[in-house]
Amino acid sequence: MFSHKRADFGENFLFGAATAAYQIEGGQTDGRGSSIWDTFSATPGNVHNSETGKIACDHYNRWPEDLDLLADGGFDAYRFSFAWPRLIPEGTGTVNQKGIDFYDRLIDGMLERGLKPFATLYHWDLPSALQDKGGWLNRDIANWFADYAVLVQSHFGDRLETTATINEPWCVAFLSHMLGVHAPGYRDIRAAARASHHVLLAHGTAINAMRAEGGKNLGIVCNFEVAQGATGKPEDMGAARLWDGIFNRWYLDGLFKGKYPADVLAHFAPHMPDDFADDMAVVSTPLDWFGVNYYTRGLYEHAPERGAFPLRKVDGPLEKTAIGWEIFPEGLEEILTRISADYTDIPLYVTENGMAEVEGTDDPRRVAYYDGHLGAVLAAQRRGADVRGYFGWSLLDNYEWAEGYDKRFGLVHVDYKTQKRTPKSSYRAFQSLLTGANRSRVA
Repeated sequence: MFSHKRADFGENFLFGAATAAYQIEGGQTDGRGSSIWDTFSATPGNVHNSETGKIACDHYNRWPEDLDLLADGGFDAYRFSFAWPRLIPEGTGTVNQKGIDFYDRLIDGMLERGLKPFATLYHWDLPSALQDKGGWLNRDIANWFADYAVLVQSHFGDRLETTATINEPWCVAFLSHMLGVHAPGYRDIRAAARASHHVLLAHGTAINAMRAEGGKNLGIVCNFEVAQGATGKPEDMGAARLWDGIFNRWYLDGLFKGKYPADVLAHFAPHMPDDFADDMAVVSTPLDWFGVNYYTRGLYEHAPERGAFPLRKVDGPLEKTAIGWEIFPEGLEEILTRISADYTDIPLYVTENGMAEVEGTDDPRRVAYYDGHLGAVLAAQRRGADVRGYFGWSLLDNYEWAEGYDKRFGLVHVDYKTQKRTPKSSYRAFQSLLTGANRSRVA
């Protein structure tokens, strides 16, 4: 069990669990269009065991059971994402009524169980038809995305507690267009530079479009890593500073200062879209709240042979999760207080935090991981960070992108052959914290 009490976090603090559409829904029927993850995962060599999200956790059919798990666990909120290709199969144009109907059922099901819907518009499943037009490399995506956002706002907005535009723009842009790890799998600095700008331009354009439709409580979710030098040598500290710019400051400075950090821009400048600076007022459109995803830290050393970005991540000495990430709760406190002190005083939510662990339902290391990071949230609050909520990643074991089904982040175990859900010890720990009970309707 956890060492904290619910009351420690404040009377109105929200606890939730998070998922993403492609990782859990399956249900690639009923008019849903193709996404870039359908084609990326179908390409040999991209994903562990060539696994796809075709079935995933079958949440498309089993959503009532999954919402019951959230309600029985005592959670206040559910962070989920809409699948753009389920709602607009070609990305623009004709709307899929069966997709509308699914999210109507899902959102109404949350409200019936007393769960606050925390929605995300984009969690990486770009319609394939838009990738055919250049995807995030095409400036027109800002308007495509805004039109999609207006659809969501006009049909679902009055039932949503919050709406986030993009989940983890660093992953959308750099991980997917420079490092090639995620769809569409590019390894190209020009593509990375343009995607890194267009993803924020699309975000700001969508915020303005939703507000014009009466949208409220709008934000974005960014992921953060504490970047530290592998040694105290100036060159290694410089490498860590550059990675902090690529991973953290590009998005923080763009969103809250209306400019990109000079050290990263020095590398991206030859490849940036023309007149990108004229877009920065839209990029930095004011937000109502800000989402923080945090998992780990990274140690970096100078690596001049690496060319455009002369740095290398090195293995650290701390205990690691099953995916190889160091367990460093102090980093969450650091990130939350840094954002509050240096960038914004708007409410913050920890929108993802969790760890991959081995198969099974007894997960004491995950319980300890969550306990440490909940302590980091309290420490950040004591230092003045206005943290309003915490979402564990993830409610269910699920499709972990390029890792396929090999890595399990869930509070609830999923047998992928039978789709049986079994709460883990970490789920019971949250249930005890939030309700004082240790029970569930789902055995």
